[in-house]
Amino acid sequence: MSEMDAYRAALTAVDSYVAKARAVVEAQVSEGGKVSADLVTKHQHLAHGFAWLATYAAALRALLGWAERIAEDRPLAEIETLILATGFAEYVGQIGGGLPMSQAEIIRPSDFGLEAEAAGLLALGLKGDPGRIAALLGDGAHADTALGDELLEMMAQQFRRFVDDKVAPHAHGWHLANEYIPIEVVQEMAALGVFGLTIPEEFGGAGLGKLAMCLVSEELSRGYIGVGSLGTRSEIAAELIRLGGTEAQQAQYLPKIASGEILPTAVFTEPNTGSDLATLRTRAELRDGQWVVNGNKTWITHAARSDLMTLLVRTNADEGYRGLSMLLAEKPRGDDADPFPAPGMTGGEIEVLGYRGMKEFELAFSDFALPEDALLGGIEGRGFKQLMETFESARIQTAARAVGVAQNALELGLTYAQQRVQFGEPLIAFPRVANKLGWMAAETMIARQLSYAAARAKDEGRRCDIEAGMAKLLAARVAWSNADNALQIHGGNGFALEFQISRVLCDARILSIFEGAAEIQAQVIARGLLGRGN
Repeated sequence: MSEMDAYRAALTAVDSYVAKARAVVEAQVSEGGKVSADLVTKHQHLAHGFAWLATYAAALRALLGWAERIAEDRPLAEIETLILATGFAEYVGQIGGGLPMSQAEIIRPSDFGLEAEAAGLLALGLKGDPGRIAALLGDGAHADTALGDELLEMMAQQFRRFVDDKVAPHAHGWHLANEYIPIEVVQEMAALGVFGLTIPEEFGGAGLGKLAMCLVSEELSRGYIGVGSLGTRSEIAAELIRLGGTEAQQAQYLPKIASGEILPTAVFTEPNTGSDLATLRTRAELRDGQWVVNGNKTWITHAARSDLMTLLVRTNADEGYRGLSMLLAEKPRGDDADPFPAPGMTGGEIEVLGYRGMKEFELAFSDFALPEDALLGGIEGRGFKQLMETFESARIQTAARAVGVAQNALELGLTYAQQRVQFGEPLIAFPRVANKLGWMAAETMIARQLSYAAARAKDEGRRCDIEAGMAKLLAARVAWSNADNALQIHGGNGFALEFQISRVLCDARILSIFEGAAEIQAQVIARGLLGRGN
């Protein structure tokens, strides 16, 4: 059996284990032969554990696919071979021994009654060598991302140069001062095509796919998550308008979003709703040919400096999700001195640990008036459906942002470990430091390839809600893990505000909360998989 065949066999064993876990969960959460949403919620630990197991299986499949693509053209380099081995050894070991859903929650084989099957996984004897990965990284080695597309490779290099020149040297200063990302940087991003990346060419965009979006988001976020997230607002707004807007709305807004003339923001969340959008209360009523909006929103990113709000409101008080509509709400661009110079609209900044550069706001609407044709698609009651249609893309992009943050943490940790000398040796010479760095590199590649797999599925027109959720779930955890490990490598210096890793740790923490908290993400994955059939 070749080495690649051994990993294929290991993946088959993992798939078998996950299938048995699924059967156990289905027996717990089914009623009358059908999966019950109430029972899934009641047995969340088990159901979410299954979601994590399925995510690990998908991650290993993506990692193996990455190695196989490389192997089609050439033998794997040593660092690539070690990333494959280390990724499989660690993830199979966690599946068979105990998988961390969070710092305090472990899903174990005994939860499913699969101790014997888990022993079989551990008996595969897979071995990795994260310390050797770290040594190779220290010598300048890097692993191919196996994009298989010269245009995408060139794009990644272009944005890497932009980030290294215009973003990375300044990001920490922006963060410490809680400043907006300079508008000159935003304009350069617009000139590079960031905001029109996936907008069709007929509307002035590049017409590229979600894999290209991943590459750009990852590189920008490697420099500063705020910069990477500027594109998210345009992606969400453009996707909403492209998929749900009238022809007039598409013609009016998409070219201006693509060029960066319009900076959008997403205005969905309310103080007491979170992920429970069915209880959303901000109301819009049609009066004398105008939509009149009243209510409150919170956690609105880049609200003051934006020109267009995609505003989720209730237009029917009695219909839950079916009573929601989306409005395209233009507004004047504000600044720190006068953030919301719009009649009927006020707001205040929410001070945050990280994820700065655009600023977070709470908003209040009091008879905020919009024209009748501001209704997205021109038909009431479609807001929730329109929003759901964007979730695949939004979660794929969030996964890519998380990979960029994870890569940034890895690079900061590696540089510090090479430069910091203790007991006459650089930190990287100590095995536990090296093991941290090597595992960070391996798991970053795993998260990257899972994100790319979801993006490819989206580009091929396949349903990928589960895959996007898995990519976001895993990549967010990897970003936090990498940031935490990199700060540990920095020791006490990592706790000092002057060191960049202190910012990256704060930035990483938000990733498992927004675009669907990790618990919500696991719930969605579990319900989606259990409801799909075998």
